[in-house]
Amino acid sequence: MALRGIRVIELAGLAPVPFAGMMLADLGASVVRIDRPSPVSVPAGDILTRGKRSLSLDLRAPQGLAVGKQLIAQADVLLDPYRPGVLERMGLGPDVFLGDQGLNERLVYARISGVYLCYPTPDRSAGHDLNYLAATGVLHLLPRRADGTPSFPVNLLADFASGGHLCATGVLAALLERARTGKGQVVATDMVSGARYVSSFVLAHAQDPYSSLFASEHNTGPALLGGGAPFYSVYECKDGGFVSVACLEPRFFAAFLRTFKEHCPGDFDEASQMDLERWEELRRYLRDGFKSRTRDEWARTFEHEKDACVFPVLTPSEAAQRSGDAKSQTVAPHPRLTGTPTALPAFATLTPGLHSREVLSEFGFDSTRIAELFAAGVVAEHSEVAKL
Repeated sequence: MALRGIRVIELAGLAPVPFAGMMLADLGASVVRIDRPSPVSVPAGDILTRGKRSLSLDLRAPQGLAVGKQLIAQADVLLDPYRPGVLERMGLGPDVFLGDQGLNERLVYARISGVYLCYPTPDRSAGHDLNYLAATGVLHLLPRRADGTPSFPVNLLADFASGGHLCATGVLAALLERARTGKGQVVATDMVSGARYVSSFVLAHAQDPYSSLFASEHNTGPALLGGGAPFYSVYECKDGGFVSVACLEPRFFAAFLRTFKEHCPGDFDEASQMDLERWEELRRYLRDGFKSRTRDEWARTFEHEKDACVFPVLTPSEAAQRSGDAKSQTVAPHPRLTGTPTALPAFATLTPGLHSREVLSEFGFDSTRIAELFAAGVVAEHSEVAKL
């Protein structure tokens, strides 16, 4: 596996950091999550745990902090989920480890924060995915709901695509650079900057006064990719299921319309696609037509027209069956590497402290020292999974 031999210390947190840690574990890294001895750091439903081990360690206690420093001093990567300044106040900031006088000059010190971790100054505001989308300018561009407010894609964009995924990408880049220089560095990821980066295409078009792809200050008319075009939308079917239609290009629209009209005759043709005056009429025609048959009937119809750009909207369980994920009860790592394939362990909740003794032993602590840490209450094992 590509990251075999890489040691990662993940400080327990929510969403972005656990996802970054899981990505690294999927690639073969040895990921140890540090949980608190009391069950307050990890909520029930903790699922981004594949391939990880847990050490319950009280970093607030002087002995626990010393142990934490020893672990990080031997690690290749640290994943920090806290607001800016928290680890510095604990005595675990980058300056403690990096640099010629640091404890671990090879450390890749990866941090994920919500708002502007680096510039102009670190922002310590609390927030969640929706707040970060609001701060990017992207939320303003997303399709509007019936009441006029912007819709939002659950917590996929800021937390996972812009937080966890970009952080893991930065870690990989820093590890490559370290292979050349022998030096680690800080990988600073904040979800506002990350979401703006992921949304580069959207934001560029929003600034283009001639672009009609997205709704913006410049484009107040129908947006092609924002739900304004009837040929780029989702339609309900007779049984309450849905189909997605995305035939943007003229040849795809022609293929779609040809097949659709076989079941729902109408007077629309290829020239109707960009006739904005008929868009509402076309939308009604498609809406009424799709409601005449079930989702699966439409899916079978378009199976044989590969250029129509029509896919059924699957439920999560249906999608898992099609992808093969249902057998393993988890989502398979991606992308697939032919030379260094990923292992896919069965899903299991990561009980805080389950691997405490094992991890400490691997990092050079002898049995006497481990017993002392347990006796002092600094380390624990088999703690109950926390409930929020």
